[in-house]
Amino acid sequence: MNAAPASQPDIKLPPAYRLIAMDSVGSSNDEAKILADAGADEGTLVWAQEQTKGRGRQGRTWHSPRGNLYLSLVLRPDCPLADAAQLGFVAALAMGDAIGSIAPPMLEVTYKWPNDVLVHERKVAGLLLESKSAAGGALEWLILGIGVNIQSHPDDARFPATNLIFESVGPEVNDALLLEAFSRHFLTWVNRWTEDGFAPIRRAWLSHAHGVGEAIEVRLAKDTLRGTFRDLDETGALILELPDASRRVVTAGDVLFAA
Repeated sequence: MNAAPASQPDIKLPPAYRLIAMDSVGSSNDEAKILADAGADEGTLVWAQEQTKGRGRQGRTWHSPRGNLYLSLVLRPDCPLADAAQLGFVAALAMGDAIGSIAPPMLEVTYKWPNDVLVHERKVAGLLLESKSAAGGALEWLILGIGVNIQSHPDDARFPATNLIFESVGPEVNDALLLEAFSRHFLTWVNRWTEDGFAPIRRAWLSHAHGVGEAIEVRLAKDTLRGTFRDLDETGALILELPDASRRVVTAGDVLFAA
């Protein structure tokens, strides 16, 4: 495993977290999985300066040079795997609030289904959830991986990308500052999810969702659907209105928007 520890940074996280700072890793999610299998507590957070084998959804490469934020958080929610997937929406809201807390007023932060954070309609952050089930199907752990483009972004991404410096969030923004902000906001949102369920998370996400009511293309593993993005259902699945006015519930797929 290509992993090297980093010197302990001067960073303050809430007591709910145990920070593991790494200089270079293959994948922060892989490091977090090893820790989770070894019994790491919920709240163990792997923070890497760079990833040499970073990945996004469906095994796609996530370019991970220094200067951006790469973190993976060990979670052990007491719920079915289907419900645990809602933590992707929780994390998106937390990262949106974190960016908003250090950005100039009126910065446009929106969310793209299922797991992206956008600034000015371009992808600035992506989330990756990976899990392991115990005997009997119970959820053993969930790894929440997040990558945020702070100083750089790929030019050849499937969906247009950007970074926070380019979007004039502020020259003082850095990975440590954003990590501190995210850690606080994530606790707020995850506590609300735990206490009140998915409904308030769904409402908050939809209030800043990108593309509701617009024509979209949803690429599935073996099919492509075209229609209008109407809503999220009570679980977080996308509700797509097809050209014949029927509706299709989509639980996984890549969403592209009309030019």
